[in-house]
Amino acid sequence: MDRDLINATERAAVQRLAVVLALPAFEQGWVWLAGAGPGDPGLVTALGLHAIAGADVILYAALVNETLLKLARPGAELIYAGKRAGKRSCKQSDISRTLVSLARKNKRVLRLKGGDPFVFGRGAEEALTLARAGVPFRVVPGVTAGIGGLAYAGIPATHRDTNHVVTFLTGHGADGKLPALDWAAIARGSPTIVLYMARKYAGEIAAKLIDAGRGADEPAAIVSNASFADQSVHVTTLDELGAAAAESAAPAILVIGENVKLRAGLDWLGALAGKALEPGKLNVVKLSDAG
Repeated sequence: MDRDLINATERAAVQRLAVVLALPAFEQGWVWLAGAGPGDPGLVTALGLHAIAGADVILYAALVNETLLKLARPGAELIYAGKRAGKRSCKQSDISRTLVSLARKNKRVLRLKGGDPFVFGRGAEEALTLARAGVPFRVVPGVTAGIGGLAYAGIPATHRDTNHVVTFLTGHGADGKLPALDWAAIARGSPTIVLYMARKYAGEIAAKLIDAGRGADEPAAIVSNASFADQSVHVTTLDELGAAAAESAAPAILVIGENVKLRAGLDWLGALAGKALEPGKLNVVKLSDAG
């Protein structure tokens, strides 16, 4: 992979930050499982930056913004270990075995994932493999797309006037099918529903929720490429969610609930770019335009 590394002065600044914050040392033979955030490289944590700069080997996922890899140390090995629905991907078992193998070679191994490694990211599976193999590891949480991505779309996950509960769920089970969930309980119990990896089954999910009593005209939105430069937001209704999802780009976060209406006043990204919000239409704002 071609990359422009940061220079010595910039690298020293990252190292100084680690000292000032008293961040833990990245020891040889350890694996760190870190979240890179949903897309905008500014959403990675200070500990995540420290991990990237200190790793000997970085196995990075498909949704990691590759700008972050410029922080890698000279000579660090970068291994693409992405998994994307509908595309040929690395096998999870192979990724986990590679983490163990590299750690046993006394490498500082970083498994860098988009979002948070423990939120629908299979990080727990990798951590359990490391634990069974006796490999020491650290988990570095990240900003998950279901919170950070919605924030970049101007949709709060919670608001005290609209919801005291938010449910995060996946539309993609281990077998690639829609999980067998208690949709009636979800429909009754959660005013705001945030769905990961659910584009394929958006129409089916919407139908189940409507059958369980949710209003067909309830607001919904699809946030594609959340917090990346090509983020787009499609505001729609629950009964039109399936059709809207089919027209939207992947990866995407889906959100259902009254909080979607708050986007009309909270689209800060659109305001920065000087673009008026058009409810019900695809509203594309490039982060580069927003400054």
